[in-house]
Amino acid sequence: MELEDLKELIGLLKDTDITEVQIEKDGIKVKVKRDKFFGHLEVQQHALPEKKDLRKEEEIETEGRLLTVTSPIVGTFYRSPSPDAEPFVEIGARVKKGQVLCIIEAMKLMNEIESEIDGVIVRILVENGHPVEYGEPLFMIDPI
Repeated sequence: MELEDLKELIGLLKDTDITEVQIEKDGIKVKVKRDKFFGHLEVQQHALPEKKDLRKEEEIETEGRLLTVTSPIVGTFYRSPSPDAEPFVEIGARVKKGQVLCIIEAMKLMNEIESEIDGVIVRILVENGHPVEYGEPLFMIDPI
């Protein structure tokens, strides 16, 4: 088996879902194996039931001045550093610029999301352990 034969074999595997092939030719055994990080990625979207906005008119008016903290990455949202630890923040908590609000796990990396301003947590928009998308609102903070 020549080098050109190996290159051709590798080229054939490149655009397929096959990750391993073993060939024996003229007493020579060749095994080509490649690890594929993501095979077929399937994203499930769940339709949320439509909710009526039953908040008071004053609350809706104050929302115009609130800062919305959004997810900078796709991942899993965690309110605390570990399952048995207290959440980083609660509704009504005062936060300082640079204070950790949550963690978003992406590809086994824990990314701390920090507050960009001093303020008070008004709303937490994501449930602990739920997936988040890039740009998805996580918190609403009332600046002080």
